[in-house]
Amino acid sequence: MSHTPRRRQLARTVVLDRALEALPVFRLSDSGEEVAITFAAAGGGRWRVLPAPGERLPGTFDQDVYVELLRRYHEAEAPADGTLSFTLHDFLRTMGRRVDGRTYEQLRSALNRLQRTSLESTEAWFDAASGERWTGQFTILNTVSIDRRRLTDRDQLALFSSLTNNEPGDAHVTLASQIRSNIAAGCTIALASARYSQLSSPVARRLYRVLQVARSEAGKSWEIALERLAEQLPLSQRYPSHLQRVLQPAHEMLLAAGVLRSAVIAQREKTWMVDYQMAE
Repeated sequence: MSHTPRRRQLARTVVLDRALEALPVFRLSDSGEEVAITFAAAGGGRWRVLPAPGERLPGTFDQDVYVELLRRYHEAEAPADGTLSFTLHDFLRTMGRRVDGRTYEQLRSALNRLQRTSLESTEAWFDAASGERWTGQFTILNTVSIDRRRLTDRDQLALFSSLTNNEPGDAHVTLASQIRSNIAAGCTIALASARYSQLSSPVARRLYRVLQVARSEAGKSWEIALERLAEQLPLSQRYPSHLQRVLQPAHEMLLAAGVLRSAVIAQREKTWMVDYQMAE
């Protein structure tokens, strides 16, 4: 009887590596053709996100897949080997996505992209275990295995006519040891799963995670240069007026969701600044 409430409580929370969330990983515009994400980290470090040859950078759908994976990792009480098992059907349903052949293929591609996209840190990503900024490469997922379901649920296969071979899959993925180590060391931020899902904009979802990093490090008030925020999210727009148009709907969503108390963009001398006041 006491086990069920604990599981329900865990399911409402997403725990993420705070050091990774401070760095840009996912492209938030579907119209860009960037070949890499490059970010100058605080203290002079360098961060790069490098897609596999012939592939694109992780995007908005991949971002949501990543968050759902970390929600499941927390719900499973952080398995020692970092391995998560699930059906593609259940995963998409939990994400609130329509389940059909197209979304099955999207999910397969996203999982493989999270395994194949290199995250390169030159004293940029903070390793909580050593207490130092780390140099090296890792990927969000170490392994991805998706098995076609040939014998089970055959009565459902006709529902997915556009799926290759009409075979929904069982997935087994392993989360990177670097991410698991930081989570185990308590270098984390926490999201409310329902609140994250409530945000319909990919920019708002990413900004929510960045704000949680700022809350843990700066408290209830956070001020950042608009240009720097654009690099950290990252946003492809560069002109202040364009950035404000992109951020305004995200700010409105975060205010309505109770994440922010206020968000003000103002010019100070020659620099545009964003002042955030966090809600309780």
